[in-house]
Amino acid sequence: MNHPLNFSGKVALVTGAASGMGLATAKAFSDAGAVVVLADFREEAVESVAEELRARGRKALAIRCDVSDESQAAAMVERTVAEFGRLDAAFNNAGVMAKLAPTAESTHEEWERVIGINLRGVWSCMKHELMQMQRQQSGAIVNNASVGALTGNPGIGSYIASKHGVVGLTRTAALEYAKQGIRVNAVNPGLIDTQIARDVVSGDEEAYRNAGDQVPIGRPGRPEEIASAVLWLCSPAASYVVGHALTVDGGLTVG
Repeated sequence: MNHPLNFSGKVALVTGAASGMGLATAKAFSDAGAVVVLADFREEAVESVAEELRARGRKALAIRCDVSDESQAAAMVERTVAEFGRLDAAFNNAGVMAKLAPTAESTHEEWERVIGINLRGVWSCMKHELMQMQRQQSGAIVNNASVGALTGNPGIGSYIASKHGVVGLTRTAALEYAKQGIRVNAVNPGLIDTQIARDVVSGDEEAYRNAGDQVPIGRPGRPEEIASAVLWLCSPAASYVVGHALTVDGGLTVG
């Protein structure tokens, strides 16, 4: 029997793959034997990662994609299938943090930016991934939500709303496509050592360290720890997990 986290012969797509959780997940899929498509609006950055993976003998493709533009999301999936013939796993990870502002002081433009990437972007990618997976009658999708989907957080209303929306969208799609051999789940990362986490405290390293101290496990999570959860959710080991938002937060939301 093959190890359940062996993705040899599978094709995995990761958005927001230039850094942080997306980069760690793309590398994890590659290490597990998958062909990896790395998508990000930072084309040079993902191409550099793809070149690194190819230098190690892996198959990898970099695609520039702004997920807030549905036509680009559609083209991303189309190119993936044109190059590799199928799509077995997708991690819809691309996202941004909101600029700090109380709700009454937030702007229309900021809401459009955050919702456009974090929520509409997930929908755009998932829509076209699902269309391909329907043709195959197989596949697994994981959407990146947040512990912000479980609570409120003053000053980042658009971000919190977008992540609540991702979980709701995940659960709905999971019910729609479960009988077609497609599993849709999400992850709710807590404080993870990424640039977005630092953006929450406006780059204040002392505040960031203090935030890490408040996590019951005593530290921020590593992007690789989210990658491990994503690979498990996409694997046969999670074959009966449908519509679940898996919280990976070092105990932050337990109390």
